[in-house]
Amino acid sequence: MVVRAKKRSRKYLGNRSWGAGNIKNRRGGGDRGGVGRGGVKHKFSHKVVYEKDTIGSHGFTPFRKRRLTEINLDSILQSVKGDSKEISLPGYKVLGGGSITSPISIKAASFSKKAIEKIKAAGGEAIKL
Repeated sequence: MVVRAKKRSRKYLGNRSWGAGNIKNRRGGGDRGGVGRGGVKHKFSHKVVYEKDTIGSHGFTPFRKRRLTEINLDSILQSVKGDSKEISLPGYKVLGGGSITSPISIKAASFSKKAIEKIKAAGGEAIKL
């Protein structure tokens, strides 16, 4: 047999206050304290006193190192303009990709082993910032 919707209670029909006492009672938001976000003020004070751990951010957040931008020796050689023999690259890691022919002094945050070898072989120098 199909279950039909529950029949509405006829107990309070015709009664203005539906069992709430005076019509002034159950008027404000304080009456809805157990439903949803109604009556937050008294819930929050309970939280502050008894559930302090639930307020604020928690947990271990490790220090994340900023990742360096990588650049190859070929790109450096192309970016060096004219007779300048020095280039500064803060925030870059110089990788050993490509070849370098002219002696250039390169200042960067980090270098790979191959890059240092190639720079020194060309007569330049690798300076860590």
